[in-house]
Amino acid sequence: MQKKSVTKNYIYNLSYQILVLILPLITTPYISRVLGAENIGIFSYTTSISAYFILFGSLGIALYGQREIAYNQGDRKAYSKTFWEIVLLRTITIIISLALFYFIFASTGNNTYTIFYKILLIEIAGTCIDISWFFQGLEEFKKTVLRNTVVKIISIISIFMFVKEPEDLYLYFIIYVISIVAGNASLWISLPKFIDKVKIRELNILKHLKPTIVLFIPQIAIQVYTIFDRTMIGTIILDKSEVGYYDQSQKIVKVLLTVVTSLGTVMLPRISNSFVNGQKKTVMAYMKKSFRVVFLLAFPMIFGIISVADMFVPLFFGQGYDRVAVLMKVITPILLLIGMSNVIGTQYLLPTKRQKEFTTSVVCGAIVNFIMNMCLIWKFGAIGASVGTVLAEATVTSLQLYFVRKDFNLKEIFKSAKNYLIASLVMFAVCMIIGSFIKYGISPLLFQVGIGVFIYVVVLVILKDELVGEIIKKIKNVVGI
Repeated sequence: MQKKSVTKNYIYNLSYQILVLILPLITTPYISRVLGAENIGIFSYTTSISAYFILFGSLGIALYGQREIAYNQGDRKAYSKTFWEIVLLRTITIIISLALFYFIFASTGNNTYTIFYKILLIEIAGTCIDISWFFQGLEEFKKTVLRNTVVKIISIISIFMFVKEPEDLYLYFIIYVISIVAGNASLWISLPKFIDKVKIRELNILKHLKPTIVLFIPQIAIQVYTIFDRTMIGTIILDKSEVGYYDQSQKIVKVLLTVVTSLGTVMLPRISNSFVNGQKKTVMAYMKKSFRVVFLLAFPMIFGIISVADMFVPLFFGQGYDRVAVLMKVITPILLLIGMSNVIGTQYLLPTKRQKEFTTSVVCGAIVNFIMNMCLIWKFGAIGASVGTVLAEATVTSLQLYFVRKDFNLKEIFKSAKNYLIASLVMFAVCMIIGSFIKYGISPLLFQVGIGVFIYVVVLVILKDELVGEIIKKIKNVVGI
């Protein structure tokens, strides 16, 4: 099978990941005003509950399936068999999870949120038909992008058409779940071109159970500090608005985080394939480049958020969301921390079958997050949860760096971050100075962001940064300069 372009696949996957988040992001300024912080808190709280059942029903199948398909890219018969085995396994586990969710949350009429839990049954059921992992394993990222674009656009239009007042919260839930199911279903249209039929008696789904459970353990740990935060805030703090503030801050940071981590999804199948073919030097070259890309993107995003958050939040979310700006500033370090752990964990430890070390790091991070949440949320609310998340991610990244200390020259890796840190600090200083003179408004905000990007790039050019030089060279080749 012909190798796909890593750059193109990064762009495709980045587009896909942003599309997954684009619906709530585009509609957030509208929804935050129409539904209000409390209803947004209810949405965040209930969807965090359904997320656990999706997690348990999915096991570690997404990462495992992507990796296994990547290992067999050149053997259509082998990966077709693997595909059907994994789909069957996931269907069985999702059905079990769906039944449990129904009897625990959706079958009782005593729960205030029963109607929302019944709607979320559709979301859990729709996970059965999610096969994005298959196309990612084949490095066919373009397929996942094109099929989901139309679905997301229709969803956005539907929200503006039907969600008009706080009482329309249930419609917001319905549009949310239908967009997920439709997006997953749309990928099956392209499937016949890539897959062969396999007789049921030839399938052996049980052989995939143990390895998916091995990957499931770190997935549970990861969810503790990506979803459990919202559940804990909603449980400990009676005011659901606090969950809404936390969730809104997460949306913005996670969209930017998607830009940083999308390369990991692209590199997993590429590094998996290189590893299984014994190309160790190629793997190391990919890793070094990945670290530089993370530094290039994460540092300016961190300092950029801190410099514009106070102006951005009231313009984007409306009045009454000032707390979101504080939360965004507190949680920004995760852009760098998760970016680095994504490179080490997703791009290296998992493809090279070092799940034990990967699992250890994320489990320790989950423990730190849980302890910090228990200590901080009751007193500081969403800010306490944000601090807990940063400390958890710092734990994960530190442990993973320790595990790979003999595989990589860490001193050289951190040295490569110097240019990006310097350029980001210069950019931050300029943006803060500009921010002290300009008034609030969309145009001033865009001006501040534009100047920040310009300063960042100019400083890197002056420093003769190698990666920026490569990017400029590629741009010149594309435009014919």
